[in-house]
Amino acid sequence: MKKHINKIAVIGAGIMGSRIACHFANIGVQVLLLDISPKELTPSEKSEGKKLNHTSIRNRIVNNNLQKAIKTKPTPLYKSNFSSRITTGSLSFDIEKIQNVDWIIEVVVERLEIKQKVFDQIEKFRKPGTPITSNTSGIPIQFMNKDRSLDFREHFAVTHFFNPPRYLKLLEIVPGPDCKKEVVDFLVNFGSKFLGKTSILAKDTPGFIGNRIGIFGIMHMFHIVKELNLSIEEVDQLTGTLIGRPKSATFRTVDVVGLDTLLHVANGLYDNCKEDEAHHYFKVPNFIQDMIHQGWYGHKTGKGFYQKKRNPDGTHNILSLDLNTLEYKPTKKNNPGLLSKLNHMDCIADRFEILIQDKGKIGHFFRKSFAALFAYVANRIPEISDDLYKIDEAMKAGFGWQHGPFEIWDALGFEQGISLITSEGYTYPKWIEEFKNRGHFKFYDVTEGKKIVYDVLSKTKIEIPGQARFIILENIKKTKTVWSNEEASIQHLGNGVLNVEFHSKMNTLGSGVLQAINKGIDLAETEYDALILGNQSTNFSVGANLASVFLLATEKEYDKLNDAVTYFQNTVMRMRYSSCPTLITPRGLTLGGGCELSLHADKIIASAETYTGLVEFGVGLIPGGGGTKEMTKRVSDLVLKDDVKLNRMSAVFTNIALAKVSSSAHEAYDLGYHQPHKDLVTVNDYQQIATAKNYALQMLEDGYIAPTPQKIKALGQDVLGMFQVGADSMFAGNYATKHDKLIANKLGYVMAGGNLSEPSWVSEQYFLNLEREAFLSLLGEKKTLERIQYMLKFGKPLRN
Repeated sequence: MKKHINKIAVIGAGIMGSRIACHFANIGVQVLLLDISPKELTPSEKSEGKKLNHTSIRNRIVNNNLQKAIKTKPTPLYKSNFSSRITTGSLSFDIEKIQNVDWIIEVVVERLEIKQKVFDQIEKFRKPGTPITSNTSGIPIQFMNKDRSLDFREHFAVTHFFNPPRYLKLLEIVPGPDCKKEVVDFLVNFGSKFLGKTSILAKDTPGFIGNRIGIFGIMHMFHIVKELNLSIEEVDQLTGTLIGRPKSATFRTVDVVGLDTLLHVANGLYDNCKEDEAHHYFKVPNFIQDMIHQGWYGHKTGKGFYQKKRNPDGTHNILSLDLNTLEYKPTKKNNPGLLSKLNHMDCIADRFEILIQDKGKIGHFFRKSFAALFAYVANRIPEISDDLYKIDEAMKAGFGWQHGPFEIWDALGFEQGISLITSEGYTYPKWIEEFKNRGHFKFYDVTEGKKIVYDVLSKTKIEIPGQARFIILENIKKTKTVWSNEEASIQHLGNGVLNVEFHSKMNTLGSGVLQAINKGIDLAETEYDALILGNQSTNFSVGANLASVFLLATEKEYDKLNDAVTYFQNTVMRMRYSSCPTLITPRGLTLGGGCELSLHADKIIASAETYTGLVEFGVGLIPGGGGTKEMTKRVSDLVLKDDVKLNRMSAVFTNIALAKVSSSAHEAYDLGYHQPHKDLVTVNDYQQIATAKNYALQMLEDGYIAPTPQKIKALGQDVLGMFQVGADSMFAGNYATKHDKLIANKLGYVMAGGNLSEPSWVSEQYFLNLEREAFLSLLGEKKTLERIQYMLKFGKPLRN
């Protein structure tokens, strides 16, 4: 089914509908967003003499919901002006417009009779052959399909997005019984390629895959938390980043989602999964019933498992609920030696064995949790999926887990998992016994750079489908690594294209990483053809190794610091002017030095979720790895009138001084970190490095020639005064400290090219020297060292 999606209709502008509309707008699709019209006027509308059929009145609900979504933090839009791609309307007055769209998505309230009424309206105006999908997660397709036309049924499926649609990658696709295969293939492909989703084909079972497993895990936790005498803070400490899951962990996540929303899904599973061996876990515990009775639903009501209480002085305290007394108390930070030790282990998978071996309540908790999880997912095959890897992918993409259930089981060992299941009184299905009898002891393996998985139906290991489109670095490390040190490795991706992958903590940029980049350039210029800097961890790089910088600065090793900064500057300049194409694939946090590397690559292939910026000001420094030079050069290169160029220079100065970070790769264009007609944004992280490789090959095919060094016009005193006045004004208005003013003046001096009496053309090295001198001088400031120390200790800038 070859179909181009230029415009879609989203029916229902509630929390999910408005955000689904925003995400389609993110990728350039025009959206028609429809909802019901108000049935009565507000007092102010009556006083203005308006009628219910007035456009502003009949679109009031849809417009209010859309604006509420747009103002949500984190925002559902890559850029605020993408909202212009969304047109709003009323179901009563504008439903006929759906005949001009390429796809219709129904996202109304989860009540069958309401959905059926909406489908009746859709059938009157829908163009035959147009895909029609529902975002339901609880109503069987057979009921929604009832009395529908054949063409409707042949193009009908469930497309279950997870909230928030921009950030959670899971898209469960459940075809109706009459849905054509080409429609299903189209939905799977579009979700993956254009929406950046992990598209999972699921069965029409209660909760599908993600909610069935995820809600089971939460409800099981509700049932054992009091038995184990654990506080909600302790549970959240154990079920968050410690084991590779979101920082919000369990109870904070429920507060965000809403306890009422969670229980709506749990009650549906309790009512519709009566044959489930773990059916009793979906029954709501008494203390949860008590919370519902009190109206404590979470963030939306101000009270849930946590409460944010405002103090008389304007500050806030976070209180947590005592599950025994149902009274709120101050939260307690508990960091026993075991957890502190594990948090310093970079490999999450290595932590699982240590956790279950603990002799205290931490070990007891994880033994019970993992035993229940392993038994539950094993018993759901083939009920909810024939493929175990789909369960893992659903939990990673929909709930933000770093490891899926079967991957955790593999990390602990097959026999260990069986022992946990039986020791806790659970049972496992026949296929697990067959798996063992056939001599298998791991669900996953890697063969010839491809990930293979045990297939329950064929009882053999098969290659996970779809890998041909991706380059998965984890799968090729053993066979394709051509060079490595402790902080980085270089892989040959094929066709003469190399990739440098960072392995340092948080991908910080120390000497080992810089050595790898330089080695990669050496190899690409002599034995290979092109170089990519690409990682597939959550964050590309948080910047320079501050711990190393702090140590040298406190010991006043200024010669070594000078050498280190020079080495970094020389590295980014080698990237800029090497004889081979250099490409970079930022994702997640791409800060400080990570941003500076990006600025000097021939081409950026950025994940849409790239948060990039020159943030050195937050630790009392200016960008010293070529960032200040490059941002100044980019303004200098623009062909603009002098007054406009000064405004652009002022904007760059402000962005650096405020340590601005883009909220997406698209916003990075506005901040000047990405360049139009040169850099690229991709929504599918799995395809990012493969896309970069393709562009590298195209650059070589087109006859790549290294850029020629160019002079930069240093504006000197013409712009230096402007920067100094700005810094003075910020200080005078108490918006900046004395130390902030010092840093700002250093930044302004470098961007001006020094105190030149008139504009002059200078080399890039001239700017790099000024930049390095300013950077090193700031490291001699006590306040700067205090800021760096605070950042190292607390992971956030010191505001002083």
